[in-house]
Amino acid sequence: QVQLVESGGGLVQAGGSLRLSCAASGRAFSIYAMHWFRQAPGKEREFVPAISGRGFSTDYADSVKGRFTISRDNAQNQVYLQMDNLKPEDTAVYYCAARRTWDRADYNGMDYWGKGTLVTVSS
Repeated sequence: QVQLVESGGGLVQAGGSLRLSCAASGRAFSIYAMHWFRQAPGKEREFVPAISGRGFSTDYADSVKGRFTISRDNAQNQVYLQMDNLKPEDTAVYYCAARRTWDRADYNGMDYWGKGTLVTVSS
């Protein structure tokens, strides 16, 4: 069983930056590919970025490429999302998710989810 706890959300002006963190409990953190998803009010949840278990591979949604950076520290059981040049359309609840399978073609079926952290970007 893996528990995920997100932190770092808040209110920021457009053009600003935030860094989200996701702390994972349990052993063998490095066997899990880690992902960030977000859900804006009235919209479906969408994939944001992902990183493979050992951090050698990453993948990003087109909407955040060049602005967001995902990273992980397996020694600390943490995954991070650095968000720069934030836009009002980035406003959403951001969720951390873990899955043993690294599959860029399909981001359905995560094994574990956090409860989310709210990011609000004002214009």
